[in-house]
Amino acid sequence: MRYAAIDIGSNAIRLLIADIIENNESVSFKKNTLIRVPLRLGDDAFLEQHISDRKATDLVKTMRAFRNLMDVYKVTDYTAYATSAMREARNGQEIVHTIKTDAEIDLEIINGQKEAKIIYSNHSEDNIDKSKNYLYIDVGGGSTELSLFSDGKLLASRSFNIGTIRILDNQDKEETWQEMREFVREHTRMFKTVSGIGTGGNINKLYRLSEEKNGAPLTFLKLKSLYSYLNSFSLKDRINVLGINQNRADVIIPASEIYLSVMKWANIKNIFVPSVGLVDGIIQTLIEKNLLHRD
Repeated sequence: MRYAAIDIGSNAIRLLIADIIENNESVSFKKNTLIRVPLRLGDDAFLEQHISDRKATDLVKTMRAFRNLMDVYKVTDYTAYATSAMREARNGQEIVHTIKTDAEIDLEIINGQKEAKIIYSNHSEDNIDKSKNYLYIDVGGGSTELSLFSDGKLLASRSFNIGTIRILDNQDKEETWQEMREFVREHTRMFKTVSGIGTGGNINKLYRLSEEKNGAPLTFLKLKSLYSYLNSFSLKDRINVLGINQNRADVIIPASEIYLSVMKWANIKNIFVPSVGLVDGIIQTLIEKNLLHRD
């Protein structure tokens, strides 16, 4: 059995095809194929509140390709979600209709709260000491989702319009930064220690660059040092000298700034990086819908 997840983000579009593994009472999944297409819808959406015809055409072409791949892989169920860029684009629903007609994919534009809920549905904290306090930090192109857990229970969750593409386009607002800082401080100040759980493509890349042992957390000081090192290179040299992909080399800097800011406000000294994101959460919700809740 195979499920598929599609995430139309502000920076990139992702398709994850996963093999579902049933073992007695437990159900898990193994990643089969992951495809990432850096369309950068946020450049249009955050500046013009409109997805251009060119990018809309590219998005529909990508969805047709994803539809064909899902057919070839014989996917039995899928879910497709769009996030921050499509939320802000005035023609978002028009594009949803075109994708339904031309690519035969049902797409839903979801709000930030639902996005955060799906991301932490991965149960990444299952492999971590549940008696402790954790702040999920998911940084995307258009928004940052924060969710606070204590003793395995969700205490607070909120989405903020601060993301890597938004920052690069100078569309982030000082008052939104202030709101995010107040949210973090208000919900973490009662705890002596809080650890971070970081998700998103940029923190995964930063973790690989840190060369930490698999499963070991990334410290605030190590992340700060890595940020300073990367920021000492020009964009061109981050691509040509450090070998970072062109569509990652610019966004990794504002992403680092967001993670470091949140960690500083919450006094987080260590952040775990489980290498999961929205597509992983979508697969988990499909499992729960189809397999875990059946009679």
